[in-house]
Amino acid sequence: MTSKIPSFTLNNGREMPSIGYGTWQAKDEELEKALEAALEAGYRHIDTAYIYENEKVIGKVLKRWIDEGRVKREDIFLVTKLPPGGVHPEGVSKYLNRSLENLQMDYVDLYLIHAPFAFKDVDGQPVPIKPDGTIDLDTSTDHVAIWKEMEKQMDSGKTKAIGLSNFNKTQIERVLKNCKIRPSALQIELHPYLQQNELVDVCKQNNIIVTAYSPLGSPGLAAFMETNFGRKINLPDILGNPTIKAIAKKHSKTEAQAVLRFLVQSGFVAIPKSTNPVRLKQNLDIFDFELDEEDIKQLKVLDEGIRICDWKVVKGIENHPEYPFKDVIKE
Repeated sequence: MTSKIPSFTLNNGREMPSIGYGTWQAKDEELEKALEAALEAGYRHIDTAYIYENEKVIGKVLKRWIDEGRVKREDIFLVTKLPPGGVHPEGVSKYLNRSLENLQMDYVDLYLIHAPFAFKDVDGQPVPIKPDGTIDLDTSTDHVAIWKEMEKQMDSGKTKAIGLSNFNKTQIERVLKNCKIRPSALQIELHPYLQQNELVDVCKQNNIIVTAYSPLGSPGLAAFMETNFGRKINLPDILGNPTIKAIAKKHSKTEAQAVLRFLVQSGFVAIPKSTNPVRLKQNLDIFDFELDEEDIKQLKVLDEGIRICDWKVVKGIENHPEYPFKDVIKE
């Protein structure tokens, strides 16, 4: 890696930068400018997904940087995901090929199954809705068969590693019992208010790196939900928590930096999303200090099991037999 961001080693020996640039809720011109700023700041781990509908913008920027010699392909750690519409055996290679075309890449560094549940595969409708307003589900989901197809993508060289996202403990164990290639990573919502200790322990026991999405509580989610789904939601103000504010002040850091340091110091990869150049740089500036034992203790007790991103904005999704968030403690 050309950047100074420390990495974690995946179970296949490849290095994954501990801080990545999250791109959910970001599209088009705004994302193009933000990704330019992120690369300038030193980000080399870029996280996207087919369902975000922003892979083409990311591919455009990355290709420009590579063509201009500003970065080498091997310096980039690029992650994308199999969409719910492709969560069946025949969808795996179909959607990875589409993602590679969008990204203008021969391979990605990590390919994840975005969710353990499946939608009907309807072209042009990433989230297919039936006339009654509910999601058009495909309930024939077979994780073992899908994982075998994921393994084939790694064998083909189209991805250097494979993993899971939003899977629960039972679903992860099912894959582990029926795999040739073990998952390298699990991406889940993880922040001080949702620390998912039991799930994290399963991953640590099986040498699976955990990536924290919405690590700062996804402050922009309320506006995104109202704009795209017409739904008003109240989000917990994680960065306004008095304990986090006090720890940040103690170390002369921002609240976001204190939270990101907590996650990385706990062994997690974090993928904060921002389009603000100042905050982009701040989110990387977490490697010149350490939280002490008392800081960690105070942050650990903030865990209330509050899940912010549970997909229930999609009406009827909880009816899928593999809907993974039935263990929600508090919403």
